[in-house]
Amino acid sequence: MLCRCLHCLCKNLSRYESDLEPLPPNIKDKLITILSVQGRLTDSNMGQVLHPSVKRLDLRDCNVSDDALRLISRCRQLQKINLNSGRGLERTSVTSEGITAVAESCPYLREVTLKKCYNLTDDGILALSLNCPLLQIVNLSGCFRVGDPSLQALGQNCPLLHSVDLSATKVTDDGIIALVSGKCSENLKEIHLVRCMHMTDDAVEAILTCCPNLYILLFHGCPQITDRSTNAIEQVLGSKQLKQITWTV
Repeated sequence: MLCRCLHCLCKNLSRYESDLEPLPPNIKDKLITILSVQGRLTDSNMGQVLHPSVKRLDLRDCNVSDDALRLISRCRQLQKINLNSGRGLERTSVTSEGITAVAESCPYLREVTLKKCYNLTDDGILALSLNCPLLQIVNLSGCFRVGDPSLQALGQNCPLLHSVDLSATKVTDDGIIALVSGKCSENLKEIHLVRCMHMTDDAVEAILTCCPNLYILLFHGCPQITDRSTNAIEQVLGSKQLKQITWTV
């Protein structure tokens, strides 16, 4: 019965928006889930459904901007936020300003996915790394403005990091080497570097040397990779528990 009522409420959300704020957190959590799946959480209604104890937000199909992120920054218990661009489209309304607002107020963040947030820069990732030391999963795929300073900061400040997707960013060997030789080196298990145009064999060799627990490494579509990487991979295949590895030469 409750689910029916909530679905009815969501269908007529504009009529009842002023009545949402007093609802108890457990009801708001259900509303957030329904609205997220429907892609109907927006800057205008976010403030009515959020509450301070929210721990997970999946906004991949929702049209939100930095304004929504400023509201989300009130959720100090937040552990996971998904801002991946849904339906194959880029997300331009989320910038480093909004990510910084969340990072500075949500120290318990463990998972941040920002695929194709095209206007995100290193400033936002620096804020995450400095304020969210519990980060474990970071997806920056397609954030083409993100580069080496982000990787250096993550390597220095996020020892629990175990999964990073840096595909189609502007990272170079310097940033990758700084990341894999940083505090997270022994925890890193999954690294995606697909279509990273500036990385070379030096980065691949550093990853294989510094990350003893790595089991997924993807770096196909990287034009500067040569047979050196193939040889390096062959040398470690017997000693590492690699479950998935893809590359092109």
